[in-house]
Amino acid sequence: MFAIVECAGKQYKVEKNSVIDVDKLSLNPGDKVDLKVLLISDKSKTFCKPAELKAAKVTAVVVEEFKDKKIVVFKYKPKIHIRKKQGHRQPYTKLKIQSIAVGKEG
Repeated sequence: MFAIVECAGKQYKVEKNSVIDVDKLSLNPGDKVDLKVLLISDKSKTFCKPAELKAAKVTAVVVEEFKDKKIVVFKYKPKIHIRKKQGHRQPYTKLKIQSIAVGKEG
């Protein structure tokens, strides 16, 4: 069984016990979060209508917060001595999917 969930404006395909990296959420490690469900599929049936997904629930727990590796942004214009070097590290939150439940209406 897998589900398509939305978190921070992005969509992720998740299964039970899978780990995903999402944009930073203001939560502490160990906190539980319910994700918005867009689709749930079993081998035999797919639930994608809003009425079917009303009772569907995907629960995740925050594992850690971390930063991605650094990318270097270097702007350069020749002959006029303009050189600008910047670095950026994107913050992420690691989520572990605990359960995917269809509900009684599905």
